[in-house]
Amino acid sequence: MAKTAAVVPEEQHFILSNLTPGPAQTRLALAVVLALLVAFFAIAGRFSGLHLQRIDAFVPMYATAMFVNDSITAVLLFAQFSILRSRALLVIASGYLFTGLVLIPWTLTFPGIFAPDGLLDAGPQSTAWLYILWHAGFPMFVIAYALLKDADPAKRLWRGSTGAAILSSVAMTAAIVCAATLIVTMGNALLPRLLVDTVHLSTLWFYAAGAAALMSVVALIVLWVWRRSVLDLWLMVVMCAYVLEICLISFPVPARYTVGWYAGRVCGFLSGSLVLFVLLYEITTLYAQLLRAVFAQRREREARLVTGEAVAATIAHEVRQPLSAMVTNADAGLRWLNRATPDLDETKTALGQIVANGHRAAAVIQRVRTMFRTGDLNRTAFDVNGLVGETVALVRADLQKHRIVVQIELAERLPQVLGDPIQLQQVLLNLIANAIESMAAMDEPRVLCVKSDVHDDGGVTVSVTDTGTGVGPHDIDRIFDPLFTTKSEGMGMGLAICRSIIEAHNGRLWVSPNKPHGAVFQFVLRTDGATSADTPRREQPKDLPSNSRL
Repeated sequence: MAKTAAVVPEEQHFILSNLTPGPAQTRLALAVVLALLVAFFAIAGRFSGLHLQRIDAFVPMYATAMFVNDSITAVLLFAQFSILRSRALLVIASGYLFTGLVLIPWTLTFPGIFAPDGLLDAGPQSTAWLYILWHAGFPMFVIAYALLKDADPAKRLWRGSTGAAILSSVAMTAAIVCAATLIVTMGNALLPRLLVDTVHLSTLWFYAAGAAALMSVVALIVLWVWRRSVLDLWLMVVMCAYVLEICLISFPVPARYTVGWYAGRVCGFLSGSLVLFVLLYEITTLYAQLLRAVFAQRREREARLVTGEAVAATIAHEVRQPLSAMVTNADAGLRWLNRATPDLDETKTALGQIVANGHRAAAVIQRVRTMFRTGDLNRTAFDVNGLVGETVALVRADLQKHRIVVQIELAERLPQVLGDPIQLQQVLLNLIANAIESMAAMDEPRVLCVKSDVHDDGGVTVSVTDTGTGVGPHDIDRIFDPLFTTKSEGMGMGLAICRSIIEAHNGRLWVSPNKPHGAVFQFVLRTDGATSADTPRREQPKDLPSNSRL
């Protein structure tokens, strides 16, 4: 079969077989060992030799539970081997498969369960020797596992097909169990007598059980010397449980159906479940981490999509105003040129405004890029009153078109504001444009009021008040959310952009109702502390009186 190179890193520190045990894992393992020791001394000291009634269903129940536990553990370890290609994992998975498979002939040959002398032509010694082979064989797998972990790195990983390796291991393990079953059944008459009768154990049992317990102690020592992972730690606990199980069955009365014998089976069941519980906990933890990673990736993807839509909507929203002004000025220039006597001065003025709007559109695009990346703003000290006058002049055509009365109330001697005038002008333009659209659907009077004043904390407050449709009470908390809009053709980005710009200037933007109808949008900006508060009020544009009907 073609061989494939190992493509998995040698160490995967999030996998049980390579994960270093933490203090909590170590304390838990120690607590389990101490609990087993306490139970052992409590039972062995007084109750171990007490004979109980024979329960025929106990052995099949015990064997079935052990078979299920060991089989699932073997499957999970084989699965980890298929990922990590570790020969050590392949060996320990085969060890758990061995314990699961050997339970089958052990149960079938047990006297009095399915037949008086057991099935498979077993003799009275067959079941006892299968138990010894079982409890001596698994520690040998554990020893091999520990030694393979510290083998030459070139030999530590399986280079061939993992599927073929697993199938070969399963076949070899099954062959070992079948061979051991044939030996203890067909050669029953030749085996040393571990049982005096179907209940009591002979003196020779102590030597055989002692050898099996010694193998578990050797495996425990090897694991202790080469321990590096959580799996090593819990295999050490399993080896401790193996020793205690053998001791409970053997001391002080070596016989079946005693308290010690039943307690030993319970201890064996616990030892077979420990690694399974740890593996299931690891799988649950990894699955939870995977879900969190998937959800985080999904949120990131959705955030990217929203960000892309926001960038597109922002560019469309912000560039629309200078483009509209350019088109309006171009139409006006054409009208001046198409007159019988062309008015060149007015045409030059319109062309100059087109150029100015073109530069403003370029500046807006640059500011949009700044909004969606980290970086310092282009901060400078400027006069808010002048910014208000220039901004209102930019929307003069729309104000005239909708016959809106403009009231400009600018406080004198305002301190200068520190910020990006282009971005802040976009905020003011958005608020005024929204006010115009809101009043366009209303009957007269249509009044737009733009105010500036000194805030209580020393900053500058700018408010835009209209007599339009206003903002509904249920929309006030959502009006600044991205992609939320109350307009049929709105993009839902204008107010979100305004708030982000104001907050980037360490300011605050909010909305409140205007009685009897309309809305008041206000924002506060911090001032340039180095600038005197004696900044004079700038004159209004000549064509825009402070209280006029346009």
